[in-house]
Amino acid sequence: MTSRDLTDGLLTEERSFTVPLTIGVISDTHLYARRGTELPAPVLDLFRRAHVGLLVHLGDANTRAVLEHLSGIAPLLAVVGNNDDTELQFTLPHSLRFTAGPYTFGAIHGHGGRTAREVARKRFAGKVDCALFGHSHKPLIETVDDTVFFNPGSATERRWSEHFGIGLITVTGEKFTPDLILFGNPAHLANIKV
Repeated sequence: MTSRDLTDGLLTEERSFTVPLTIGVISDTHLYARRGTELPAPVLDLFRRAHVGLLVHLGDANTRAVLEHLSGIAPLLAVVGNNDDTELQFTLPHSLRFTAGPYTFGAIHGHGGRTAREVARKRFAGKVDCALFGHSHKPLIETVDDTVFFNPGSATERRWSEHFGIGLITVTGEKFTPDLILFGNPAHLANIKV
């Protein structure tokens, strides 16, 4: 299977998006067919209720099925993670860039270095307006060298974090606003007003 095979009908080839735009951000879902697990329905519902116009998966989706669920909600961009299956390892990019209105965004999983923050900083600090990364399962928003670094955490595996997490980024012609949505139980997402 080639990168083109996965892109056709699943991932968008667009790299320039008009505003206003709400971007849904998700990472480290770690869902394998053999486990019989799926993305939590409340996560998918929140993205629908937020009327996301773009979804970005930051790696470790693990299987194509996860990306198929997300691509049914909005155009989807995705990067490869260190735990993705062979198909995704050979078809997803290591990193990518895109624009939303006047703002530039970079996306990377964050593996291959001492820390995910370090990998994202080395790749994107001072080079994009907003850098999206995952790998650590630790939700984070911080600014370094005029670049906002955004890690949504994991929607399915807390590991070292107190909460599960996903993200929404609202982009207009004047600004972009990243928001972490942290939750202890996916059912609680029904209470989030978007």
